[in-house]
Amino acid sequence: QVQLVESGGGLVQAGASLRLSCAASGRTFSSYAMGWFRQAPGKERELVATISWTGGSTGYAGSVKGRFAISRDNAKNTVYLQMNSLKPEDTAVYYCAADARGTMTTYGIDYWGKGTLVTVYS
Repeated sequence: QVQLVESGGGLVQAGASLRLSCAASGRTFSSYAMGWFRQAPGKERELVATISWTGGSTGYAGSVKGRFAISRDNAKNTVYLQMNSLKPEDTAVYYCAADARGTMTTYGIDYWGKGTLVTVYS
């Protein structure tokens, strides 16, 4: 069993930066590829960024590429999402996800966090 707890969300003005953190319980953190998803009001949950088991490979949605950066620290059982140049359309609840198979599809996720709200105003 893995528990994921997100933090770092908040209310910021467009153009600002935020760093989200996701702390994982358990000793098998490095066994999971990790990802960040987001869900805006009235919209489906979408994949934002992924990172491989060792952190050697990352991937991003087109809408955030060049602005967001995902990283992980396996010694601290933590994954991060650095968000720069935030836009109002980035407003959403951001969820941390763990996937042992690394497919990062919403139906294939092994564990979800409860989410942290990011609100960006113009």
